[in-house]
Amino acid sequence: MGRRRGIMSEQFKEELAKDLGFYDTVQREGWGGIKTRDAGNMVKRAIEIAEQSLAEQRNQ
Repeated sequence: MGRRRGIMSEQFKEELAKDLGFYDTVQREGWGGIKTRDAGNMVKRAIEIAEQSLAEQRNQ
């Protein structure tokens, strides 16, 4: 089974990690070092940003 392409860019993931306060862990240990809760919060925040972006596009 091939590796799946990431949906979020590395830069976007890093920005989310900084905003959510666990970027230092990513720098030290890589993405595998973050807690499951942090990963979930990152996905939740990415969805919120996407929904806001769609809402703004619809209002234009």
